[in-house]
Amino acid sequence: MRRSVLSTVVAVLLPAALAAQQAPMASTNPTVDAAKMTGGRAAKNIMAAADQVPADKLGYKPTDAQMTYGQIWAHLVEANYGICGAIAGAKPPAMAELKGTESKDVLVAALKGSFTFCDDALAKAQTLPMGDQVDLGFMKGTRAFALFVYVADLADHYSQVANYMRLNGMLPPTAQPKK
Repeated sequence: MRRSVLSTVVAVLLPAALAAQQAPMASTNPTVDAAKMTGGRAAKNIMAAADQVPADKLGYKPTDAQMTYGQIWAHLVEANYGICGAIAGAKPPAMAELKGTESKDVLVAALKGSFTFCDDALAKAQTLPMGDQVDLGFMKGTRAFALFVYVADLADHYSQVANYMRLNGMLPPTAQPKK
């Protein structure tokens, strides 16, 4: 499992790190820059998928052991607030727990709000020490490690959603022709 997570992290972060080297940003923290770039791309794809999946498919899951689309959106909301809050040392806003059975409008709005929170958290993280220990709720690690966890979680769930979409005859956002 650790090898799988490491492979995912490398596959997700390496292109962003190389791009950051080629097009420097006005920042002093390339680790946060890479997470912002990669996480931002993943967030855009996840939001596009959430917009594309019809409301009547929110309960779909390929097998009983897997999460539904709605449960994935709800999980990402909780994970984004928890992980990004830990990264920035910021308390997430109080909100009702999502089960994944809420309406599409509620789930998509909550997901969008969680990505906005993460954008703000990553902006704040630019000046925070990457070696500080943070509590992600389910484990502890350095702030830099939490950035990797955030990006890997987004990549993992976008891949999951993209596969669900294909199983339902939909073309995922990253497979659609460029406009």
